[in-house]
Amino acid sequence: MRILHTSDWHIGRTFHGHSTDAHLSEVLAALADAVREHGVDAVVVAGDVFDSSTPKAEAFTMLNAAVRAIRDAGATVILTSGNHDGPARLGHMAEFAAFGGVHVMADLARLATPVTLEDAHGEVHLYGIPYVHPEFLRAAYEDFDGTTHGDALAFAMGLIRDDAAARGGRFIVASHCFAGRAGEAPGETTELSGRAEERDISRGGLNLVDLSVFDGPDYVALGHIHSHQTLSERVRYSGAPLRFSFGEISSDKIAWLVDLDASGLAAVERLALPTPRRAVRLEGTLEELLSPDAHADATEAWVEAILTDDQLPRDAMRALQGRFPYAVTLTHRPAHRADHGDAGYAERVEGRTDLEIVDEFLGFVRNGAALSADERGLVTDALAALESAEAAR
Repeated sequence: MRILHTSDWHIGRTFHGHSTDAHLSEVLAALADAVREHGVDAVVVAGDVFDSSTPKAEAFTMLNAAVRAIRDAGATVILTSGNHDGPARLGHMAEFAAFGGVHVMADLARLATPVTLEDAHGEVHLYGIPYVHPEFLRAAYEDFDGTTHGDALAFAMGLIRDDAAARGGRFIVASHCFAGRAGEAPGETTELSGRAEERDISRGGLNLVDLSVFDGPDYVALGHIHSHQTLSERVRYSGAPLRFSFGEISSDKIAWLVDLDASGLAAVERLALPTPRRAVRLEGTLEELLSPDAHADATEAWVEAILTDDQLPRDAMRALQGRFPYAVTLTHRPAHRADHGDAGYAERVEGRTDLEIVDEFLGFVRNGAALSADERGLVTDALAALESAEAAR
């Protein structure tokens, strides 16, 4: 059996105020093409289908089109709810959608109720864990008394393992969470998919879940982190299908093709996704960035500009957008502000006169503009008056 693992579609999300709908539609259409090309049996979307708990009508229209295309290509669809989704809205009409091969798993009371598919080797049970806040889980299960997201997922996985053992056969779990290896500390770096990812104890309001919670399934399809990551051979994040921030520039966008044989997980393969518009970060003076020979390949990309001019040029963003129509953010970082490096304040002012300190401070806040002769005289007089007042005390 072949599963396509994707997540975090975030339908309805904007990129710095610009709609991503057209780009996302292109990528979701590519997923449907991949289902047909690669003989995919089921597509698993591990949470955050929508970007909002109250999506607009256009978001439902896009979801319907994507799901219809995947079904037409021949795959069953399994959707779980994430922390961005409203489970009631996402799960509306779920019972009826299931008759058409679209299974929306957003009901905490049905954690141990899988979608069961069959291949030449027997049954494969697919369990979806909707976003499982401890308070929500306590309301659904009287015997749950945990307080963390890890507690909640451990409880959910216990139910699933018991059910899977009773049914027999292979099983897959989809979950939307922030997972990591045992003993991983906040801020520690871990090599995931060949790159260093700095970890905080919480991402998007979700507490860190120990990887051991997911022991048992043949494959675990995770959502919530927007870059693809391999936590173990059978536990992976697919990442989001689009770049939703400049922090994701270095991460290529993929889905995972997961193959099961008679004994369980057989192989996992990357499926590269199209990039409707690249995201780039350009740094330099405005003159350098607008040079005719510079950054010709960025004219159709989302652009984050970091200007290093001593003073911010007038109408800098308008000038940038004349060359880069999709320039969406601008940061002013004058080169002289980096002169001090990591030196502390005491080290920087050591041996300087009060006048020199004032001159440097004003130069900093005024983008390098030093004191004029008249200003220097006023500051000198003020400092002298202050010294006299202190001496008279």
